[in-house]
Amino acid sequence: MVPFVRSTHFLSAVGRWTIFQIQEIGRIALFMFRGIVFIFSIPFQIFKTVNQVYFIGMKSVFVICLTGAFTGMVLGLQGYYTLVKFGSEGLLGSAVALSLIRELGPVLTAIMITARAGSAMAAEIGIMRISEQIDALETMDINPIRFLFSPRLLAALISFPLLTAIFDVVGIVGGYLSGSLLLGINPGIFFSRVESSVLMKDVTGGFLKSIVFAAVVATICCFQGYYTHTRAEGFGARGVSLATTSAVVISCVLILITDYILTTFLL
Repeated sequence: MVPFVRSTHFLSAVGRWTIFQIQEIGRIALFMFRGIVFIFSIPFQIFKTVNQVYFIGMKSVFVICLTGAFTGMVLGLQGYYTLVKFGSEGLLGSAVALSLIRELGPVLTAIMITARAGSAMAAEIGIMRISEQIDALETMDINPIRFLFSPRLLAALISFPLLTAIFDVVGIVGGYLSGSLLLGINPGIFFSRVESSVLMKDVTGGFLKSIVFAAVVATICCFQGYYTHTRAEGFGARGVSLATTSAVVISCVLILITDYILTTFLL
Protein backbone atom coordinates (compact mmCIF):
# COMPACT_ATOMS: atom_id res chain seq x y z
CA MET A 1 0.00 0.00 0.00
CA VAL A 2 2.87 2.41 0.74
CA PRO A 3 4.24 2.51 -2.85
CA PHE A 4 0.69 3.06 -4.11
CA VAL A 5 0.17 5.96 -1.70
CA ARG A 6 3.49 7.52 -2.70
CA SER A 7 2.67 7.23 -6.39
CA THR A 8 -0.73 8.81 -5.76
CA HIS A 9 0.88 11.72 -3.91
CA PHE A 10 3.38 12.16 -6.73
CA LEU A 11 0.66 12.21 -9.39
CA SER A 12 -1.44 14.67 -7.40
CA ALA A 13 1.59 16.95 -6.97
CA VAL A 14 2.26 16.80 -10.72
CA GLY A 15 -1.40 17.55 -11.39
CA ARG A 16 -1.42 20.55 -9.06
CA TRP A 17 1.76 21.90 -10.65
CA THR A 18 0.33 21.45 -14.16
CA ILE A 19 -2.94 23.19 -13.28
CA PHE A 20 -1.03 26.05 -11.65
CA GLN A 21 1.16 26.54 -14.73
CA ILE A 22 -1.87 26.56 -17.03
CA GLN A 23 -3.59 29.13 -14.79
CA GLU A 24 -0.42 31.24 -14.76
CA ILE A 25 -0.20 31.20 -18.56
CA GLY A 26 -3.83 32.29 -18.74
CA ARG A 27 -3.24 35.14 -16.27
CA ILE A 28 -0.23 36.34 -18.25
CA ALA A 29 -2.18 36.20 -21.53
CA LEU A 30 -5.06 38.21 -20.03
CA PHE A 31 -2.60 40.67 -18.50
CA MET A 32 -0.95 41.27 -21.88
CA PHE A 33 -4.31 41.49 -23.68
CA ARG A 34 -5.57 44.14 -21.26
CA GLY A 35 -2.33 46.08 -21.63
CA ILE A 36 -2.64 46.07 -25.43
CA VAL A 37 -6.26 47.21 -25.26
CA PHE A 38 -5.39 50.11 -22.94
CA ILE A 39 -2.68 51.31 -25.36
CA PHE A 40 -5.43 52.37 -27.76
CA SER A 41 -7.76 53.81 -25.12
CA ILE A 42 -8.35 57.55 -24.91
CA PRO A 43 -6.73 59.68 -23.54
CA PHE A 44 -3.41 58.41 -24.88
CA GLN A 45 -0.55 58.32 -22.40
CA ILE A 46 2.00 59.98 -24.66
CA PHE A 47 4.09 61.61 -21.92
CA LYS A 48 4.42 58.40 -19.92
CA THR A 49 5.28 56.46 -23.08
CA VAL A 50 8.00 58.96 -24.04
CA ASN A 51 9.49 58.68 -20.54
CA GLN A 52 9.56 54.91 -20.83
CA VAL A 53 11.10 55.05 -24.32
CA TYR A 54 13.85 57.17 -22.81
CA PHE A 55 14.31 54.75 -19.91
CA ILE A 56 14.13 51.51 -21.92
CA GLY A 57 15.65 52.73 -25.16
CA MET A 58 17.94 55.72 -24.74
CA LYS A 59 19.52 54.57 -21.49
CA SER A 60 20.26 51.16 -23.06
CA VAL A 61 22.14 52.53 -26.08
CA PHE A 62 25.57 52.40 -24.45
CA VAL A 63 25.33 48.80 -23.27
CA ILE A 64 23.84 47.78 -26.62
CA CYS A 65 26.67 49.44 -28.55
CA LEU A 66 29.30 47.91 -26.28
CA THR A 67 27.80 44.43 -26.51
CA GLY A 68 27.27 44.72 -30.27
CA ALA A 69 30.83 45.88 -30.92
CA PHE A 70 32.48 43.03 -29.04
CA THR A 71 30.01 40.48 -30.40
CA GLY A 72 30.87 41.54 -33.95
CA MET A 73 34.60 41.49 -33.20
CA VAL A 74 34.39 37.98 -31.77
CA LEU A 75 32.35 36.83 -34.78
CA GLY A 76 35.00 38.33 -37.05
CA LEU A 77 37.79 36.45 -35.29
CA GLN A 78 36.00 33.14 -34.97
CA GLY A 79 34.53 33.34 -38.48
CA TYR A 80 37.88 34.11 -40.07
CA TYR A 81 39.72 31.19 -38.48
CA THR A 82 36.84 28.88 -39.41
CA LEU A 83 36.46 30.06 -43.01
CA VAL A 84 40.20 30.18 -43.72
CA LYS A 85 40.33 26.40 -43.31
CA PHE A 86 38.11 26.11 -46.39
CA GLY A 87 39.72 28.97 -48.31
CA SER A 88 36.53 31.05 -47.95
CA GLU A 89 37.69 33.91 -45.77
CA GLY A 90 36.18 36.31 -48.30
CA LEU A 91 32.75 35.28 -47.05
CA LEU A 92 33.44 36.68 -43.59
CA GLY A 93 31.26 39.74 -44.24
CA SER A 94 28.29 37.54 -45.11
CA ALA A 95 28.80 35.33 -42.07
CA VAL A 96 29.05 38.25 -39.64
CA ALA A 97 26.13 40.21 -41.10
CA LEU A 98 23.71 37.30 -41.38
CA SER A 99 24.56 35.96 -37.93
CA LEU A 100 23.90 39.34 -36.37
CA ILE A 101 20.82 40.36 -38.34
CA ARG A 102 19.04 37.01 -38.22
CA GLU A 103 19.86 35.77 -34.73
CA LEU A 104 22.37 37.42 -32.43
CA GLY A 105 21.15 40.98 -32.86
CA PRO A 106 17.54 40.49 -31.76
CA VAL A 107 18.37 37.87 -29.11
CA LEU A 108 21.29 39.61 -27.40
CA THR A 109 19.55 42.98 -27.57
CA ALA A 110 16.48 41.54 -25.84
CA ILE A 111 18.59 39.81 -23.18
CA MET A 112 20.61 42.94 -22.43
CA ILE A 113 17.48 45.09 -22.18
CA THR A 114 15.94 42.49 -19.89
CA ALA A 115 18.98 42.64 -17.62
CA ARG A 116 19.04 46.45 -17.55
CA ALA A 117 15.47 47.71 -17.94
CA GLY A 118 13.32 44.60 -17.41
CA SER A 119 14.68 43.95 -13.94
CA ALA A 120 14.13 47.61 -13.05
CA MET A 121 10.51 47.47 -14.24
CA ALA A 122 9.80 44.37 -12.19
CA ALA A 123 11.41 45.84 -9.07
CA GLU A 124 9.71 49.24 -9.45
CA ILE A 125 6.22 47.80 -9.89
CA GLY A 126 6.88 45.24 -7.16
CA ILE A 127 7.81 47.97 -4.68
CA MET A 128 4.68 49.89 -5.67
CA ARG A 129 2.65 46.76 -4.92
CA ILE A 130 4.09 46.04 -1.48
CA SER A 131 3.95 49.73 -0.50
CA GLU A 132 0.23 49.74 -1.45
CA GLN A 133 0.66 52.41 -4.14
CA ILE A 134 -1.18 50.18 -6.62
CA ASP A 135 -4.02 49.79 -4.13
CA ALA A 136 -4.11 53.59 -3.86
CA LEU A 137 -4.46 53.86 -7.65
CA GLU A 138 -7.42 51.47 -7.55
CA THR A 139 -8.94 53.50 -4.74
CA MET A 140 -8.71 56.63 -6.92
CA ASP A 141 -10.40 54.72 -9.76
CA ILE A 142 -7.20 54.66 -11.85
CA ASN A 143 -6.64 51.37 -13.66
CA PRO A 144 -3.14 50.19 -12.59
CA ILE A 145 -2.59 48.12 -15.73
CA ARG A 146 -3.37 51.09 -17.95
CA PHE A 147 -1.28 53.42 -15.80
CA LEU A 148 1.75 51.18 -15.21
CA PHE A 149 1.89 48.45 -17.85
CA SER A 150 0.55 49.88 -21.13
CA PRO A 151 3.13 52.72 -21.46
CA ARG A 152 5.95 50.30 -20.75
CA LEU A 153 4.63 47.80 -23.26
CA LEU A 154 4.30 50.42 -26.01
CA ALA A 155 7.73 51.84 -25.19
CA ALA A 156 9.27 48.37 -25.43
CA LEU A 157 7.59 47.77 -28.80
CA ILE A 158 9.15 51.02 -30.04
CA SER A 159 12.58 50.64 -28.45
CA PHE A 160 13.46 47.01 -29.14
CA PRO A 161 13.55 47.24 -32.99
CA LEU A 162 15.53 50.50 -32.87
CA LEU A 163 18.07 49.07 -30.45
CA THR A 164 18.29 45.90 -32.53
CA ALA A 165 19.14 47.99 -35.59
CA ILE A 166 21.87 49.79 -33.62
CA PHE A 167 23.22 46.46 -32.38
CA ASP A 168 23.35 45.06 -35.93
CA VAL A 169 25.16 48.08 -37.39
CA VAL A 170 27.69 48.32 -34.56
CA GLY A 171 28.24 44.56 -34.69
CA ILE A 172 28.96 44.63 -38.42
CA VAL A 173 31.45 47.47 -37.85
CA GLY A 174 33.04 45.38 -35.08
CA GLY A 175 33.35 42.45 -37.48
CA TYR A 176 34.99 44.78 -40.00
CA LEU A 177 37.48 46.01 -37.40
CA SER A 178 38.62 42.53 -36.43
CA GLY A 179 38.33 40.99 -39.92
CA SER A 180 39.78 43.76 -42.07
CA LEU A 181 41.99 45.90 -39.87
CA LEU A 182 43.32 43.09 -37.69
CA LEU A 183 43.35 40.06 -39.99
CA GLY A 184 43.83 41.78 -43.33
CA ILE A 185 40.65 41.01 -45.29
CA ASN A 186 40.01 43.55 -48.04
CA PRO A 187 37.42 46.08 -46.77
CA GLY A 188 35.76 46.28 -50.19
CA ILE A 189 35.27 42.52 -50.28
CA PHE A 190 33.95 42.52 -46.71
CA PHE A 191 31.26 45.14 -47.30
CA SER A 192 30.37 43.89 -50.79
CA ARG A 193 29.63 40.49 -49.26
CA VAL A 194 27.50 42.16 -46.62
CA GLU A 195 25.54 44.01 -49.28
CA SER A 196 25.05 41.02 -51.58
CA SER A 197 24.13 38.47 -48.89
CA VAL A 198 21.72 40.44 -46.70
CA LEU A 199 18.18 40.42 -48.08
CA MET A 200 15.19 42.45 -46.97
CA LYS A 201 13.53 39.34 -45.53
CA ASP A 202 16.52 38.90 -43.20
CA VAL A 203 16.09 42.44 -41.87
CA THR A 204 12.31 42.17 -41.48
CA GLY A 205 12.70 38.78 -39.80
CA GLY A 206 15.08 40.28 -37.25
CA PHE A 207 12.72 43.18 -36.57
CA LEU A 208 9.78 40.80 -36.21
CA LYS A 209 11.71 38.84 -33.60
CA SER A 210 12.57 42.03 -31.73
CA ILE A 211 8.90 43.07 -31.60
CA VAL A 212 7.87 39.67 -30.24
CA PHE A 213 10.70 39.78 -27.71
CA ALA A 214 9.57 43.26 -26.64
CA ALA A 215 6.07 41.98 -25.89
CA VAL A 216 7.46 38.99 -24.00
CA VAL A 217 9.93 40.95 -21.88
CA ALA A 218 7.59 43.82 -21.00
CA THR A 219 4.72 41.46 -20.15
CA ILE A 220 6.73 39.04 -18.02
CA CYS A 221 8.64 41.73 -16.11
CA CYS A 222 5.57 43.86 -15.39
CA PHE A 223 3.48 40.79 -14.54
CA GLN A 224 6.02 39.53 -12.02
CA GLY A 225 6.20 42.91 -10.33
CA TYR A 226 2.43 43.47 -10.43
CA TYR A 227 1.68 40.15 -8.69
CA THR A 228 4.56 40.23 -6.23
CA HIS A 229 2.14 40.04 -3.33
CA THR A 230 0.81 36.64 -4.46
CA ARG A 231 4.15 34.85 -4.19
CA ALA A 232 4.15 32.03 -1.66
CA GLU A 233 7.95 32.03 -1.28
CA GLY A 234 8.17 35.40 0.44
CA PHE A 235 6.60 38.77 1.13
CA GLY A 236 7.81 42.34 1.25
CA ALA A 237 11.39 42.99 0.17
CA ARG A 238 12.07 39.28 -0.29
CA GLY A 239 9.05 38.99 -2.56
CA VAL A 240 10.30 41.87 -4.71
CA SER A 241 13.75 40.31 -5.02
CA LEU A 242 12.26 36.94 -5.98
CA ALA A 243 9.90 38.59 -8.47
CA THR A 244 12.79 40.49 -10.08
CA THR A 245 14.90 37.34 -10.34
CA SER A 246 12.00 35.38 -11.80
CA ALA A 247 11.28 38.16 -14.30
CA VAL A 248 14.82 38.12 -15.68
CA VAL A 249 15.17 34.33 -15.77
CA ILE A 250 11.75 33.64 -17.29
CA SER A 251 12.18 36.42 -19.85
CA CYS A 252 15.57 35.13 -20.99
CA VAL A 253 14.32 31.54 -21.27
CA LEU A 254 11.21 32.64 -23.20
CA ILE A 255 13.37 34.75 -25.52
CA LEU A 256 15.37 31.66 -26.49
CA ILE A 257 12.27 29.48 -26.85
CA THR A 258 10.44 32.12 -28.88
CA ASP A 259 13.52 32.63 -31.04
CA TYR A 260 13.56 28.95 -31.97
CA ILE A 261 9.84 28.96 -32.80
CA LEU A 262 10.09 32.12 -34.92
CA THR A 263 13.21 30.87 -36.70
CA THR A 264 11.36 27.69 -37.64
CA PHE A 265 8.66 29.72 -39.40
CA LEU A 266 10.92 32.40 -40.88
CA LEU A 267 13.46 30.11 -42.57
